Amino acid sequence: MYAETSRLLLVPLTREVIERRLTRDHFTATVPTPAGPLTVIYPPAWPGDPLPMFPHKLATFDPGEEAWSATLVERATLTAVGQMGAKGQPDEQGDLEIGYGLNPEVWGRGYATEAVGALVAALLARPEVRRVTAQTATTNPASARVLEKLGFTRIGAAWDEEDGDLIVWARSRPWANEHAPA
Repeated sequence: MYAETSRLLLVPLTREVIERRLTRDHFTATVPTPAGPLTVIYPPAWPGDPLPMFPHKLATFDPGEEAWSATLVERATLTAVGQMGAKGQPDEQGDLEIGYGLNPEVWGRGYATEAVGALVAALLARPEVRRVTAQTATTNPASARVLEKLGFTRIGAAWDEEDGDLIVWARSRPWANEHAPA
C-alpha cells in the first residue's frame, strides 16, 4: 500500500524491513514508492505493539499478494513514526478490520487521524470491502477519538487478553446498505 497525506507517506511494509527490525532496533531501509526508492529511518520505538507479530508476518510474507499494511513515514524527517494496516482479508460480508499504532514521541500531533483517514478511504474504495472495523481499548480514549473524527460508529464491545475491555467500531461505504444480504 502507498498513499500520501500532507505530512505523511504511507509506504509498503517490505520483507527487508521486517527482517531488519527483527535483528536491529535502529536502522535505515530503502522502500519502493511510485516516485522511486525512498530511504527511511526506522527508530527503536517503531513499530510498537505490532513487533511481536513480525516473526509470523515474515514467515507468511507473500510478495505476490497485495499488501494492506503501511509504515507511516513523517515527510519532514523521513522517519518511520507508526504502523497500520488491515488484519487479513475482507470476510464474506466485506468487513475488514484495521489496526494502527504510532511511536509515542509523535502522539497528539494528529498523525493517526491523518493516516487512518487515508487508509480507510483506500480500503472503502475497494469493491470487496463493504465496511471497515476497528477495536480500541477502553483505556485508550485517544484512539477512540481518532475513529470518531473519521466517522466510525460504536457497534459493540469485546474483550482481549492483552488489552482487556474493547470498543468495537465500524464505518461503511456511504452507499453501502447495511441490511442488504451479502
